[in-house]
Amino acid sequence: MEKINLKNSVIAIGLFSFLALLFLTPKDGHETFWYAIAVAGLMVLFWLFEVVPIYVTALFPFVLAVPLGILEPSDLSAAYGHKYIYLFLGGFTLSLALEKWDVHKQIAEGIIRFVGTSKPRIILGFLLSTGLLSMWISNTATALMMLPMALAVLSKVEKGKLSKFSMLLLLAVAYGASIGGMATLVGSPPNILMAGILSENYGINVDFFTWMKIGFPLSLIMLSIVFVFFYFLLGKERNENLYEVHEESKKWTANQKRVILLFSAIVLLWSFRMPLTKFAGFNYTDEGVAVLGAILLFFLPGSKKKTKLLEWNDTKRLPWGILLLFGGGMALAKMLEINGVVAELSAVFENYANSSLYVLLLVLVAIAIFGTEIMSNMALVSIFVPVVAEFALDTDFSIIQLCMPITLAASCAFMLPVGTPPNAIVFSSGQLKINQMARTGFVLNVIGVAIVVIFSLLFI
Repeated sequence: MEKINLKNSVIAIGLFSFLALLFLTPKDGHETFWYAIAVAGLMVLFWLFEVVPIYVTALFPFVLAVPLGILEPSDLSAAYGHKYIYLFLGGFTLSLALEKWDVHKQIAEGIIRFVGTSKPRIILGFLLSTGLLSMWISNTATALMMLPMALAVLSKVEKGKLSKFSMLLLLAVAYGASIGGMATLVGSPPNILMAGILSENYGINVDFFTWMKIGFPLSLIMLSIVFVFFYFLLGKERNENLYEVHEESKKWTANQKRVILLFSAIVLLWSFRMPLTKFAGFNYTDEGVAVLGAILLFFLPGSKKKTKLLEWNDTKRLPWGILLLFGGGMALAKMLEINGVVAELSAVFENYANSSLYVLLLVLVAIAIFGTEIMSNMALVSIFVPVVAEFALDTDFSIIQLCMPITLAASCAFMLPVGTPPNAIVFSSGQLKINQMARTGFVLNVIGVAIVVIFSLLFI
């Protein structure tokens, strides 16, 4: 009841503020500046408190932007039909095939068998398998797939006892999914959103391989740090073995082999697009490759007669809402940029114009990591990246050098269930207390700030 009353209050406050800005703003030729703020404020408020599903809030620009004159119809359609949406669509379809034929389970079980069956090794296995899958599959989908496996392990070996191992294994799923998403352009929605904003507004193209050169090693470093931290937290439990978890390896089915071969081919085309383009003499795009892979799944035959690796009916399970969320984030960033809001907000950072890059990154990354604890990482990136990019244009700093670290940092919310979808999914198991996640997550947030800043200074 209290939650319903809070949402009703937020709706009332949001709509009142929105309408007040619309009707009280003087019509002096600069009203679109305030109209853009009104729509953005309403979206951020609704995203923050989730008074309606975040995907519904992402549609607000679709019905408000053109009537209020803050976006042209062409800008609006470009936002919701951006090329990166098709990169996500192709990636989601590939991940759907991996899930349908249990390829993710084969990978996860294989890694666990490889690392061993002691408690630290089980945690390491789940961190690695979750992180590996999240590099190619959305972190939300990865957490949803890995959580049942973690709960199955706990039901066998813990018999309901809430030990440190139980807590850390569940957190390994949440944190592994978020950290793995940092590694590739398709791993987490904010990554593609940032690339889309820079491409659309500043003519800066961040391709799959360019992102992976930075994101992949940083992701491995963060996964390693999380494991070392968890190993320390295990205390005496780190010496316990769980031999009963070990299972004989299962043979790969024909369908699994076909899906993993196609998936591997797509990853290779993504990773070596530039050299292949020069060698073959023709250009192709990351989103084109992703959609090609998706299309081929409907052509390639399954092991049974008259079946394909994917049927159209399977697409009901695609996370269509994420595509709308991305479009809404792009539309929000565009309307703030063309109506001068971004330029005004960038003035906030003028005090840091003469600061060292280290100090500036420390401030930006800290804001990004702790800000995304209470705000959708998509919303944070859609607002923060254009502001920081505009600030970089007015100074001697590089846009990529400032925007990429804050986007990577947006995947490092470890404290609260509302911070990222993987946190919420794991917390929904009912086997974690919020103070456990908050205490562990706060330490990792602080470590995350330091690691992202140092890595950015050295390699971006």
